[in-house]
Amino acid sequence: MHRPPTREAEVAEELAGVRPDLLSRYAAELPGARAAVLTRLWRALAHEPLPWCAGRVRGAHGLALRLADGRTLYGPHADPYATSAYVTGVRLGQERYADPAALMAALGVSHGSAFAAELADSVASLALSRAGADHPKGWPVEITPAGGRRRDWEWEQRVVDGHPFHPNCRSRPGFSVGDQLAYGPEHRPVVRLSAVAVPAAGCLATGEWPEELREGGRLLVPVHPWQAAHVLGRPCAPWRPAHPLMSLRTLAVPDGPHVKTALSARLTSSVRDISPYSVRAAAPLSDLGEELAARTGGLLHVTRTLGAVTAHSADLAALLRESPEEYAAPDEHVLPVAALATTSLPGSPDWLAGFARLALTVGLFLLDLGVALEAHGQNLLVVLSADGTPRRLVYRDLADIRISPARLAAHGITPPPLTGRLVTDDETALRRKLFGSLVAGALAGTAGSGPALGAALAAALPGLPDTAGLRALREGPVPAKALTLMRLSPGTPGDQWTSLPNPLVLEHGPSDQ
Repeated sequence: MHRPPTREAEVAEELAGVRPDLLSRYAAELPGARAAVLTRLWRALAHEPLPWCAGRVRGAHGLALRLADGRTLYGPHADPYATSAYVTGVRLGQERYADPAALMAALGVSHGSAFAAELADSVASLALSRAGADHPKGWPVEITPAGGRRRDWEWEQRVVDGHPFHPNCRSRPGFSVGDQLAYGPEHRPVVRLSAVAVPAAGCLATGEWPEELREGGRLLVPVHPWQAAHVLGRPCAPWRPAHPLMSLRTLAVPDGPHVKTALSARLTSSVRDISPYSVRAAAPLSDLGEELAARTGGLLHVTRTLGAVTAHSADLAALLRESPEEYAAPDEHVLPVAALATTSLPGSPDWLAGFARLALTVGLFLLDLGVALEAHGQNLLVVLSADGTPRRLVYRDLADIRISPARLAAHGITPPPLTGRLVTDDETALRRKLFGSLVAGALAGTAGSGPALGAALAAALPGLPDTAGLRALREGPVPAKALTLMRLSPGTPGDQWTSLPNPLVLEHGPSDQ
């Protein structure tokens, strides 16, 4: 068994000092965490355009990957849309590997050592997340619990495993075990936000910055305690308690807004600071979001950015955003799409088809207008009736959408005064953004497998308006971010992509999930 214990042992040692009561649960969760990360890695090896993979051969009992150096890697058939941890081991030559970090190290590819360390951290952190969750085996849950409806942040805390398809689903380098327990939403902490006073003349601010965060001629910038301790190195005054959301650095202030803080740490695969570009873009994007939502006939709400500020530094910045609860009636529930998998709802084919129809109706309509949403399971939320019927959608965080000025203008919408990475008229880029996040992300993560996703799409697509986007979705492969290729290509900026088999025509072998 090839299982380097280094990171796992480090976490166990730290855990013994801060939460010894979790040690036995942590140890029990490690095999499942290795399988969960290995399954995500195997998906990437099977479907991403990795330069050192010379060919893939599908056989009756599984998949063989022929490597450029002459070796062969054997594993099960790889369903690109499966979320269950069905890969418990793969074979490289005659050696079997159950640990994804050990496998990546054995492959010996360029930048593989650094990625192996990230995989080891992801496994250990995932086991810790599962050990600390109060409901690791408590799924599915009822939409309406006995004590009344859950708050939006309570739903977010139920998403224990992180990204459903990224091998770095729980990689948090730079976070100690104590940090993860104190700040990770799955551990249900209350985080005490601080604020740094900055002269207003030294800030870039957009929108309306509230009086609560003003002090004479200075603006108070909310700061995450990890950022205060590890990055800023300056005095921070206590501000408000808050509940961390799925993204960890965005928090819900009780009976107040959601606060997106700068966190100069790598979570999953990106450093989560806030650029001055994002602060400048916040207000015009918020205005665009309102105009787009108004055109959907009530099927979509977009949370407004109330204010944004930066001290001309990506390390010291914050955004205040409406809570999605603003768009749910007292008898309704609003939850991120990623949390749907913790309920029994996706188990109903009719429910899944109805949800897919709603999401695609909105996503394809906006794509035709000229805006591609980054509609993955964290940004996209669904408003449910008391019995779980999907009624409408809520979208938050416009910081990574794609905007086509030409398409907007053709539909009588004045393009926002923006330049840079958000703006493109390239049809491929627009489709990749929407389909990669919505179909290969939110819908696939909710369905849980290629057959379930294919059945939902087959039931949902008929009757939708016949647009170029719909035809591309029906007839072509599904674009998805090549997440592992990106981690193995640190010198290549921007997103890299792969094409997944269309779930409408996806063939499955006897070992597919």
